[in-house]
Amino acid sequence: MIADDEAPAREKLERWLAEHPDMTVVGSVEDGLSAAQCIEESRPDVAFLDIQMPALSGLQVAAQLEPSVAPVIVFVTAYDEHAVKAFDLNAIDYLLKPYDGDRFARAVQRVRLRLNSREPGAAAVAMGRARVASCERLLVPDRERLQLIDAAAVEWLEADDNYVHVHTAGGSYLLRRTLQDLLSQLGEQRFIRIHRSTAVNLACIGSLTPLFKGDYEVHLHSGRVLRLSRRYRDALFARMGR
Repeated sequence: MIADDEAPAREKLERWLAEHPDMTVVGSVEDGLSAAQCIEESRPDVAFLDIQMPALSGLQVAAQLEPSVAPVIVFVTAYDEHAVKAFDLNAIDYLLKPYDGDRFARAVQRVRLRLNSREPGAAAVAMGRARVASCERLLVPDRERLQLIDAAAVEWLEADDNYVHVHTAGGSYLLRRTLQDLLSQLGEQRFIRIHRSTAVNLACIGSLTPLFKGDYEVHLHSGRVLRLSRRYRDALFARMGR
C-alpha cells in the first residue's frame, strides 16, 4: 500500500514496485485517513507512508495501528530531520526524497527480512506513538468506514478484554486496543482511570456522590453515571483539586 499526497511520488513507487514480481500494489492513496482505511480493508503486508500528508501524517497513521497486525512500514519523507529520527527509533526503514533505485532496492530487501520477524510492524507503530505523543484526533470505525473524532469529544473509555469501547455524546465505537495503550495515546493529562476497566475525560465530570467503603458515583455532564473505585479515588481527587 502506498500513501503520498504527491501523485508523481506515488507513481514512482508503483513503477519500481512493479519490477518486483513478489509484490503487488493493493492501494495507492493521497492522505492519511485514506491510508488508514486501506490498511484496515486490504491488510497489506507493507505500507509506504509519506510522513507529511493531509488529515493524518504517516506517523499518526502508524501510531493508531494495532502492533500485532500492523504492516511493515517504510516511511517516506522529504525532511531529513524526520527521516533520521525515524531510523534512530528503529522504524523498518525510510526513504528520503529524492531517492534513487539503489536506495529503494535496499529498502525492499529490508522489508523482506522484516516480514519474517514475529511482529513485523510493531517497531514502526511504537516509533509513531513515541513521535506523535498525545493525539488530538482518534481514528475509529464507523460501520464500513473509518473516521476521525476529536479526542476532546470522548467522554469515557470502557475496557472489554482486548478491546475498548470509546463513548462520545454521539455514539460509541469499538477499538481493538488495550485501555492503557489508548490512554497513552490520548494523553493522560486529559483522561484518568476511575476503575480497573474504566477511564473518564476529566472535563466531562459534573459531580461525585459518595457510596460506601470509599466508592463514589461519577456523574457526567451527559447524564451518564459511572463507578469510581476507592483504589483510584485519591488520584481523581488530586486531579480535581479536592
